[in-house]
Amino acid sequence: MTGTEPLLPPLPDAGWSRVLCVVAHPDDMEYGTSAAVAAWSARGVEVTYLLLTAGEAGMAEPPDVVAPLRAAEQRNACDEVGVGDLLILGHPDGMLEYGLALRRDIARVVRTVRPDAVVTANFDLEAYGGLNQADHRAAGLAVVDAVRDADNPWVFRELAEVEGLSTWHTSALLVAGHERPTHAAAVEEAAVSAAVASLNRHEAYLQHVTGHPKPEEFIPEILRGGGVRAGVDHAVVFRVYDLGGLGS
Repeated sequence: MTGTEPLLPPLPDAGWSRVLCVVAHPDDMEYGTSAAVAAWSARGVEVTYLLLTAGEAGMAEPPDVVAPLRAAEQRNACDEVGVGDLLILGHPDGMLEYGLALRRDIARVVRTVRPDAVVTANFDLEAYGGLNQADHRAAGLAVVDAVRDADNPWVFRELAEVEGLSTWHTSALLVAGHERPTHAAAVEEAAVSAAVASLNRHEAYLQHVTGHPKPEEFIPEILRGGGVRAGVDHAVVFRVYDLGGLGS
């Protein structure tokens, strides 16, 4: 912030009872966003994680070894922030394809979970200080479209006619890690600590990444930066798209 920018308004999430977080890989939620998850869970919001891949191409070991390892580490990470519902679709890591199949799979989960809000990660071409990873870009675009697909009775008609999943309207789409956030979710110290712990649970993955900073060194700093933008001690910031009914 330059000092002249207005503070970000608080995220109007008081009435939410269910949130669905959709990301490409294990650990994608753990770079600060999980602090908001911990805060939601602490007040009784049911949070579901949907991972589109198992992250099996993200380490040096063979994929058949890495996939179950990363799934186990993600389950441990979920425990730290109160997420009891973890779904992993198993699309190919590193080769995630935007298309109807991926949109259908995500829409199916949206209709099943019936969330008030859907959270995903930044899917811009440039993000996180460089060129964004291909899976992140495909995932985000698919999430945007699948949220609307889930609300359209004439798209993926088999979800209702064969699987019995009626349409669902999601009130808001939240994009974490966006360079132009619109709202902030203030979080307490307990949620900050839970976010640090959740990333630390990806122990094998963090050991694999050469020079990866310790979560306790940079996660609080990210959340303090969000707090500065919101006028609080710590916050998770989001770019929020009101799909109709936000905060109602």
